[in-house]
Amino acid sequence: MSSAALAPRKARSAKRVLPGFGLTLGYTIFYLSIIVLIPLVALLFKSFSLTWEQFWTAVSAPAVVASYELSFTMSFIAACVNVVFGMLIAWVLVRYRFPGKKVVDALVDLPFALPTAVAGIALSALYAGNGWVGQYFEALGIQMAYNPKGIAIALIFIGLPFVVRTVQPVLEDFEKELEEAATSLGASRWQIFYKVILPHIGPALLTGFAMAFARAVGEYGSVIFIAGNIPMVSEITPLIIMAKLDQHDVAGATAVAVVMLLISFVLLLLINALQAWQRKAQGGR
Repeated sequence: MSSAALAPRKARSAKRVLPGFGLTLGYTIFYLSIIVLIPLVALLFKSFSLTWEQFWTAVSAPAVVASYELSFTMSFIAACVNVVFGMLIAWVLVRYRFPGKKVVDALVDLPFALPTAVAGIALSALYAGNGWVGQYFEALGIQMAYNPKGIAIALIFIGLPFVVRTVQPVLEDFEKELEEAATSLGASRWQIFYKVILPHIGPALLTGFAMAFARAVGEYGSVIFIAGNIPMVSEITPLIIMAKLDQHDVAGATAVAVVMLLISFVLLLLINALQAWQRKAQGGR
């Protein structure tokens, strides 16, 4: 067999780092089915045990609708705050050297390692009316805990690492020569950020936003300690689901969970579509 005929076969084999594509693909599909697909399908089938009237009654109760609005609104606000400050933290960690930098870098991952219940108790003690921080806001007539503000604080805390760790490697790979070229052409600092840096890190920011938002929507442990859990005011949807489970209303809890799943899926689909559009607008980078 000629070397010209062997070349395509060698090229194809060189692309396969791991042997046994069929086996690894089958294991991947099996693993994802066990961990993700089957539980979601079971959730949907469990909700089918309700009639349409029962399903609608369970998901459209005033307290449930109020929890939808609260959960998604606070999750959106927390994700937006994390995009801004997470980008700033990533910028400082990448661009500057200062004493204690490694400590600050490690602290970013603290919400990953800290149990959510511990985080909720710590935030409650900090922002309560008699807490170290909350007492100063209380003197101004602002209550930071046991209301929607407390929920936003908890969601910001648990979502920040997603944005920082998504943007940080992109900034590390960013070519500083592009900034220098823009500076030599007379661009201001704002123009450099808006027209050079932001388009480069934009997809990473959207990814971090999506991850922080998705994490916040389903958060339970850290929120219940600082939310106050007042119906129609500071009661999140995961707490509604837990309350229904405590009442042995499994079908009702499943119905509420299905609505949360569908809304979250649609929102994440829109975010992914926006990311794809942005990459296409940047020329496929």
